Amino acid sequence: MSGQKTVTPSAESLAASLTAAKTRGLPPVHLWNPPFCGDLDMRIARDGTWFYQGTPIGRPGLVKLFSSILKKEGEKYFLVTPVEKVGITVDDAPFVAVDFEAAGEGVDQVLTFTTQVGDSATASADLPIRVVRDADTGEPSPYVLVRANLEALIDRKSFYRLVDLGQHHDGWFGIWSKGSFFQIIPSAELP
Repeated sequence: MSGQKTVTPSAESLAASLTAAKTRGLPPVHLWNPPFCGDLDMRIARDGTWFYQGTPIGRPGLVKLFSSILKKEGEKYFLVTPVEKVGITVDDAPFVAVDFEAAGEGVDQVLTFTTQVGDSATASADLPIRVVRDADTGEPSPYVLVRANLEALIDRKSFYRLVDLGQHHDGWFGIWSKGSFFQIIPSAELP
């Protein structure tokens, strides 16, 4: 073990490692399995704001960089480079879908979401939309899968727009995208 360098995780070391790894598009984090280096004082709030040591990260480019190396294993979230893996805290979902575009209608409709960091995801059987309802209040929390176990919470204004596109199908009110129907609420529960 002598001669092996101990890595102390920091936001700066992660950014440097990622810059050194230079890739086009999203880095292949699914191929990287470096040793766990500990937890980093980084948190993603429910509204999509990233915090480092309790302070919001004000540089959108840095947030986008960190979001590109995000990985979920089980219920835990990590930032991963070829040489480091650090745990971070995610309050709800790591992304927020802040807008979407709809093309077509009914079964032929295609919904493409955009996240707060500029990623896009077209809802489909591979990237489904799911709605979780609070057991006490019934309030919905809608999500769309963005990539590899990473979801975006669909923001309120976008969800209201989705509801406007909703249809009834097999006893459910929901929405279509790329031939898949995504359930929002049982039709019988609507007024």
